[in-house]
Amino acid sequence: MGVVVAIAVAIFEGQHATHHRGTGDAPSAIAPAAASARPVPATRATWTLGRVTLTRCELAQPNSGLSTAAWCARFPVPENRDDPHSRMIKLRLAVLRSRAQVADKDLLVFLAGGPGQAATESAASVAAVLQPLLAHRHVLLLDQRGTGGSNALTCKDAATLAPDEDSHFDAPSMRDQAADCLRQLAGHADPRYYTTTIAARDLEDVRKALGSPPFDLLGVSYGTRMAQQYLMHYPDAVRSVVLDSVVPNSQALGEDFARNLDDTLTAQFARCSAEPACRQKFGNPDQTLYQLRDALRANPHQVTFRDPDSYQSVKRVLNENALASVVRMFAYTPQTAALLPLSIDAAAHGDVGPLLGQARILSGNLAELAASGMQYSVICSEDADMLVPRPQDADTILGTHMIDALKAVCSVWPKGTRPADFHMPLRTDKPVLLLAGQYDPVTPPRYADEVAKELPNARVLVLNGQAHSVMAAGCAPRLIRHFVEKLDPKTMDASCLKRLRPTPIFIDFNGATP
Repeated sequence: MGVVVAIAVAIFEGQHATHHRGTGDAPSAIAPAAASARPVPATRATWTLGRVTLTRCELAQPNSGLSTAAWCARFPVPENRDDPHSRMIKLRLAVLRSRAQVADKDLLVFLAGGPGQAATESAASVAAVLQPLLAHRHVLLLDQRGTGGSNALTCKDAATLAPDEDSHFDAPSMRDQAADCLRQLAGHADPRYYTTTIAARDLEDVRKALGSPPFDLLGVSYGTRMAQQYLMHYPDAVRSVVLDSVVPNSQALGEDFARNLDDTLTAQFARCSAEPACRQKFGNPDQTLYQLRDALRANPHQVTFRDPDSYQSVKRVLNENALASVVRMFAYTPQTAALLPLSIDAAAHGDVGPLLGQARILSGNLAELAASGMQYSVICSEDADMLVPRPQDADTILGTHMIDALKAVCSVWPKGTRPADFHMPLRTDKPVLLLAGQYDPVTPPRYADEVAKELPNARVLVLNGQAHSVMAAGCAPRLIRHFVEKLDPKTMDASCLKRLRPTPIFIDFNGATP
């Protein structure tokens, strides 16, 4: 989503991994002459794609002992793309190799969310979702500059704007922490050069080095911005595009967060009001949430709860900002959203354990997924000048606190350049499939509809009952495979999605009503 300010974290469900070994990847390896892709015997330790020599590696799954087998290399690029004599940085790339003896010439590229998530850290989820396509195609995972193994702009104790249990959106504090982050980065990075369009140039250089295969792009959350910008600048390099939880180019990251969260919570809580057992148990959860918010606004106070991992007592200050951050985090997945009425009701009656305990688990799962400095470089260079606190957001759960915090961070963060056409709508006749979750609290279905208006060869699929990052839900993997293979978004049979249902709301900690 970690720092994942905007569009959040690409939260993947059903994390799968293929091995239980250690991690490691290849040194920088660009072969001197082009070579075609060829099958690799099981005993071979290297594999050449184009001019890139890859080495067998294991990609670790964060917060677990699991890893995914891949082929890795380090790809050197100048930090300042306009000055080839500037500091060189190495990008971490990995390829999930097809099972075919001779793979199709087009290459699938996964573009991670955030901004700040490293693509290689999602290897297990990507391999699971794209498993059918791996039968005939290789999958490229490139850690975008500033993330993961690509000169990550990660700072100790950096401020977080993600859905996180400790996000308080305190503008002066976050400005001070951003300034401290800059001091930590001074020795190895210039934050001006970690923007989306510069990263798109990196990706095109990687494509050429790999032998110039046509790309099938799969972007999730912030990765959909990357996909759109890459396609705008390199249209001949792209064969097809899947946009999961899409952000329109016209959007400034952060401007709609408050509205989108409130819309989602209202819709989710309406489900409770429509079910007799839920309504009888919790009344009006939306009203309860706002009453709790008002009580915390008037009386922020220290609370104690059990850490669900260590079972040790934890003390923290609970105020309206902390409540907003925790509720926002719950809204990202159908399973945790189904716990909200129960957790909010318990908190309103003095038991904060269910709300804050689950938040601690979620926060731990996200902690290693994003790089804060890279996020600041993206937001401050590409969006901050467009962010204006809106009066109509002031009384929402999220309020204007996040925008205030972003403006504070960007008052000290160095800014890169933004192309004049950066926020222009994507226009292309390439086949595009757009996936949206019905209850997405960050990138709602209307965003997908807005993007699709300019795309004559596109289709929007809204997944019933789902939230943010939906590519793993139901039959979505099968539809993605069909789309990439057939390139027929308009006529593709997506009726299998009708089987998706919202996650039943928990009435108590045993689950929903039968």
